[in-house]
Amino acid sequence: MEKRIINPWTWQDDRNYAQAVEVKNVQSTLYVSGQTAIDENGITSDADMRTQITKTLENLEKVILKADFELKNIVRLNVFTTDHPAFFENFDIWQSWITKHGIQQASTVIEVKTLFETLKVEMEATVVK
Repeated sequence: MEKRIINPWTWQDDRNYAQAVEVKNVQSTLYVSGQTAIDENGITSDADMRTQITKTLENLEKVILKADFELKNIVRLNVFTTDHPAFFENFDIWQSWITKHGIQQASTVIEVKTLFETLKVEMEATVVK
């Protein structure tokens, strides 16, 4: 698998995403459903945004690794949130996780009216190998 990051500018570098990701010679593609802050028993979190982002990333990581893919090969990571300002107030969690795993992905952050039950954030990913 070959991955090429396309960034015509540099401003996105501080925000830890790419404008586009080209992928060639892919062996397999994993489309990960939206992951949220739901525990192993299916109980929805009613915690604050920071806690929910952390749990959501843990769940996303668990699914990707269980499928035998590598986190660094996430090429698209979309975020849905019910509170755009609160998500960006806690953006350091996202940035640390992205940096820790060497991920360079195309991303979109979308504010939605509601998510399931008491959820504040949901993330879906596309991963290649």
